[in-house]
Amino acid sequence: MFDLGALRVKIFADGANLEGMKAMYANPLIRGFTTNPTLMKAAGVIDYAGFARKVLAAIPDRPVSFEVFADEFDEMERQALEIASWGRNVNVKIPVTNTKAQAAAPLIARLARRGVQVNVTAVFTLDQVRVIADALHPGTPAIVSVFAGRVADSGIDPVPLMAEAAALLRARPRAELLWASPREILNIIQADQCGCHIITVTNDLLKKLPLLGKDQDHYSLETVKMFYNDARAAGYSIAPAVAAK
Repeated sequence: MFDLGALRVKIFADGANLEGMKAMYANPLIRGFTTNPTLMKAAGVIDYAGFARKVLAAIPDRPVSFEVFADEFDEMERQALEIASWGRNVNVKIPVTNTKAQAAAPLIARLARRGVQVNVTAVFTLDQVRVIADALHPGTPAIVSVFAGRVADSGIDPVPLMAEAAALLRARPRAELLWASPREILNIIQADQCGCHIITVTNDLLKKLPLLGKDQDHYSLETVKMFYNDARAAGYSIAPAVAAK
């Protein structure tokens, strides 16, 4: 069996279902939580601040990330300061740019100087990581979320990217690199090996954690039995071919 306790990378649960988050909070393997407006919309959340406060009441002592949703930087800053006031364990998610592709680095620098723990999100490139690293304050904790899963979706191997991003962030020892949008359990091992501090994992992937280290011969036999049993349950048959006269 794989020893999950040997992982250096921290697993954060990613989602916006309050009951699911409470269930994950009961699991000591889950070291923190992230969410975003898209997940919250999909979960039917209507009252953004009300939902966040319920989450923080249920999860008072592990990091939780909530995202701003303005597009103008002045309003982003106002929202960020309000969100940060909700709890000491709050990280404020700031997109790396706004929708006009304007860099959020000046805002990130202002917030970091004020002690706001940012989680810079939607990061895809090393150039973006460099700009963020320069903007962060050396004394303020921060998270840099690189969307490795989406990078992989575009046909690029994210492992070298994440390893180099980890190296770039060594100049900011209070900043943590987060592997965002994983697609498979293998990504947890990859994130651990390339020096990521955190990986976000959805509930669907968390259900697969017991597969880590599974004996492959046994897994093969289970798969053969699954195909066999499903074919029987469906009542499939193939009639013998009629010989031509």
